[in-house]
Amino acid sequence: TMGGTGATLVVPFMFMWLSKSKRNKAIGRASVVPTFFGVNEPILFGAPIVLNPVFFVPFIFAPIANVWIFKFFVDVLGMNSFSVNLPWTTPGPLGIVIGTGLGLMSLVLALTLIVVDVVIYYPFFKVYDAQILEEEKAGVSSTDSLKEKVEGSFDTKKAKAVLASVDANENDPKVFENKIIEAKNVLVLCAGGGTSGLLANALNKAAAEYGAPVKAAAGSYGAHMDIMKDYDLVILAPQVASNYEDIKQDTDRLGVKLAKTQGGQYIKLTRDGQGALAFVQEQFED
Repeated sequence: TMGGTGATLVVPFMFMWLSKSKRNKAIGRASVVPTFFGVNEPILFGAPIVLNPVFFVPFIFAPIANVWIFKFFVDVLGMNSFSVNLPWTTPGPLGIVIGTGLGLMSLVLALTLIVVDVVIYYPFFKVYDAQILEEEKAGVSSTDSLKEKVEGSFDTKKAKAVLASVDANENDPKVFENKIIEAKNVLVLCAGGGTSGLLANALNKAAAEYGAPVKAAAGSYGAHMDIMKDYDLVILAPQVASNYEDIKQDTDRLGVKLAKTQGGQYIKLTRDGQGALAFVQEQFED
């Protein structure tokens, strides 16, 4: 799954180099670097690919095809399987070559998967690019068009209520009064380490602005066990909040505070540095 969920490594390059739509070209340029390192939220939600019927088939089928081909190379052609544990942000092509022991066959596999993923995504990309180009020529906002498509296929009442709540809270800002005296290290966990970076960055900027002794770092759930002991507070992003009870056994044993967040709440915290610091402060007031 090079490039994260959906094997999207090739998609930003296609948007950047092959799009006729100016909007799609811009999205490709903005998302190509993070996707190369496995953080593909910019292309998933920027294109978007998520909740986009056009990309449903390639988004599901490309990773499956990649695994089939990988298994063929290992079982039939005798390529080494994975034997090296690499950081999750290792670029997909390099991860395959290094992770399987720097074999020649793994280089061939990486190139093969790139070609296959382009072939799978290309027809659907062309359809979507033509749609967006037509909307641009007609002066229709792609955001409004996507909104109409989503509302026609899904019940969006709950989502609208969450966003309305976030907007209402942003219009009613609270002044942050720093009561954190001792240095606090905060670890924000999400599924892959990309979304958690948004909150970690917001916390670090706000801490510098308000002189709070707080340092935050982002991590991925599953890679946290060895570093968790070095932190005073662990915050779970919405994607991994369901693991709260499991991880609480470990945080209690280590004497580390644990907090979980919900969708609308997390969005607000990433946008509001004061609120993020206040949230951290609340965890230590118990």
